[in-house]
Amino acid sequence: MSDQIQKITVTIDGKTVQVDPGTTILNAARQIGGNIVPPAMCYYKPLKGSGGKCRTCLVEVSKGSEKDPRPMPKLVASCSTTVMDGMEVKNISSERVVDARKGVVEFLLINHPLDCPVCDQAGECSLQDLAFEHGADASRYEFKRREFDKIDIGDYIKLHMTRCILCYRCVYTANQLTPNREHGVLKRGDAAEIGTYIENSLDNDFIGNVIDVCPVGALTDKTFRFRSRVWYTKPMDASCSCDKCSGKAVLWMIGNEIARVTARKDQYGEVEEFICNTCRFDKKELTNWNIEGPRKINRHSVISTNHYEQAPPAHTTLLNKA
Repeated sequence: MSDQIQKITVTIDGKTVQVDPGTTILNAARQIGGNIVPPAMCYYKPLKGSGGKCRTCLVEVSKGSEKDPRPMPKLVASCSTTVMDGMEVKNISSERVVDARKGVVEFLLINHPLDCPVCDQAGECSLQDLAFEHGADASRYEFKRREFDKIDIGDYIKLHMTRCILCYRCVYTANQLTPNREHGVLKRGDAAEIGTYIENSLDNDFIGNVIDVCPVGALTDKTFRFRSRVWYTKPMDASCSCDKCSGKAVLWMIGNEIARVTARKDQYGEVEEFICNTCRFDKKELTNWNIEGPRKINRHSVISTNHYEQAPPAHTTLLNKA
């Protein structure tokens, strides 16, 4: 019994949960679930060191702990702040948080182009969801937006730096999954950009995962570019025999044709198991895969359009009888 870890109690928006020591406020909120979970544009649980950059997950700590109940004077990033026993946190119940998050979203959109009608990320874009929930009706920014040329950074990846919010996810992915660090953040301040030194190409077995971790449409799959809107496709769980990765993926089907292959993601849009380039780009025939069944899609997502694996609401039957 002496080896048993003592749990810590934390309350977030009036809901209490017990977590292990060292747990961040964001991950404690995820254990509760629901709409009290702060949004996160840069934090990515599988990637070490991620978080603390976008500031969308700011929360108010109204009580520091049982030992020191004083509130924290400033809003804190929930992805990098660990909980204390007896801590009380406000997220959506705090006007300060809602107002600050609205300001952060406005800042993220300052240089972001209005590419949603043509962007391949539309329908599964975290920034779209954030802008819908917390964005303002119009921008107050009156200066010229920064612009970058589109760059091919490999045979399969297109970089739209104009859309980038500098979350650093792709940099961490390349640094931790691949043997060579071939790209990173160049320059500083408003001139900072994701790029490769002297326009080298990204070429290794797992570099395609930077597409999956990008929360916006800055890094796109050239094999799927402008082929279809994501809600017109049918996502299917599938697996294959692969000596490089787990072989577990999602096939996005148009009819009986595989339009693209991605890694499987959890409810927070984070990759469960990274896949190799062979599975992602080369295996585009149904004979390469063992189809497991339709992918479970959140009914609130636009991707769930025309997906009928979930039962219709109770009132639908009454409407049909009318």
